[in-house]
Amino acid sequence: MFVLDTDTLTHLLMGHKKVTARRAETDEQVTRTIITRIEVVQGRFASVLKAEDGEKLVLAQNRLLQTEDDLENFMALSIDAAVASEFDRLREDRKLKIRRGDMLIAAIVLANRATLVTRNEKDFRKVPGLRIVNWVD
Repeated sequence: MFVLDTDTLTHLLMGHKKVTARRAETDEQVTRTIITRIEVVQGRFASVLKAEDGEKLVLAQNRLLQTEDDLENFMALSIDAAVASEFDRLREDRKLKIRRGDMLIAAIVLANRATLVTRNEKDFRKVPGLRIVNWVD
């Protein structure tokens, strides 16, 4: 199973050629996490709330609605007891310095024994045992 990080999901939704091709090539299930949904939708909400004029407000709302529809095309991995346990284990590692959202995504991927598809190799390589691939570069 492949789990798309927020950056890769965004590239896929924008039609990035390499990412689109890699998704088409795989026979494995391609999913996303609840955290990726939060991150993507938060950005869309912010765009609506910060719109400078009426035209940009309508555009931002349309992007929000389209994004919500697009997200429904991917099975979402959520937080359960196994994820919570992985998260606690990662949090206890004082040497692991990554953003909270990335730590949550890593916990979900580890608990599901999946592979994370991300461009953020620098941060995710710090997570012991996490398998990652980059479909963008």
